Amino acid sequence: MAIVYDREIATREAYGKALVELGRQNNNVVVLDADLAKSTQTIKFAKEFPDRFFDVGIAEANMIGIGAGLAACGMIAFCSSFAIFATQRVLNQIFQSVAYPNLNVKIAASHAGISVGEDGATHQSIDDISIMRSIPNMTIIVPADAHEAYEATFAAANFEGPVYLRLSRMATPVVTPPGKPFEIGRAIVLREGKDITIAACGIMVYEALGAAERLSGLGVEAEVINFNTIKPFDRETLVESLIKTRAVLSVEEHSIIGGLGSAVAECVAEEFPVAMARVGIRDQFGQSGKSLDLLKHYQLTSEDIAKEALKLLETKRKANEIYEISASTKGNFESLSPGAEGGMLDESSN
Repeated sequence: MAIVYDREIATREAYGKALVELGRQNNNVVVLDADLAKSTQTIKFAKEFPDRFFDVGIAEANMIGIGAGLAACGMIAFCSSFAIFATQRVLNQIFQSVAYPNLNVKIAASHAGISVGEDGATHQSIDDISIMRSIPNMTIIVPADAHEAYEATFAAANFEGPVYLRLSRMATPVVTPPGKPFEIGRAIVLREGKDITIAACGIMVYEALGAAERLSGLGVEAEVINFNTIKPFDRETLVESLIKTRAVLSVEEHSIIGGLGSAVAECVAEEFPVAMARVGIRDQFGQSGKSLDLLKHYQLTSEDIAKEALKLLETKRKANEIYEISASTKGNFESLSPGAEGGMLDESSN
């Protein structure tokens, strides 16, 4: 099933290839699109299986409704559109017709994040993960590269229930091992380290690995974890890393509100409090521009991530100093407490 890529490739392209193979293996797989088949790459499926492909036109809400109906009849329905249309425009239909009855609909959203580029703010979906995380029964997958996107498409098809699959327009390098099986809900440690944890998803995994390489040159060993599933969130893998590093930096091509950064923060607050910072879009809209220029503008490059990591390490150092002072002070107070050996109020010394 695995495909080895020798070039940069967009996750949406791998998704299109996976759909064709899925169609060959399972006659219950159907694909719907909203007049964007060439962009979402569902055109590949349409050409090979025209009787199982439905282009509903610019009617995304209707697409979700039809997909839900097909799923209710036992089909595995993949509904594809741009992320901005596949979430905001059809939220009520997803909530009422797909998630509430827990139907087998897979929402494959391409052109997510700011890296969609020149399409501009109106087409840049930077809150889609936040929206979908809030919906019960919804599973959220954000592949790091084409290899993961291919495998994740099969995983989504084999998973019973709604799935949101976030895909990119921008071609990026492959960073995950071709032979590595994809498991929903299981993060992957791509680089081990002991000084700081960098939790990343999507195309930011490549930038996170680049940041780790930069930090290595400064004597900092960063552990990089690919959180390819945002919901359910792999708390176990994160906590195991935090026990070593005591600091975590989340990195995402999404708003820092409600996405990966929020999932990490929730885990840190509830499971293992450590120093933390977030890299992402800071409560603002996107804008038109070339993909790489936008990543630089919003400070999402490997250089920017490395800089934030160094700031966080300083926060970690200060926190450790405060902890040590607090522990020392506590020891002094304990020595003065009643009954403490050698303390001022030790009655045995009278």
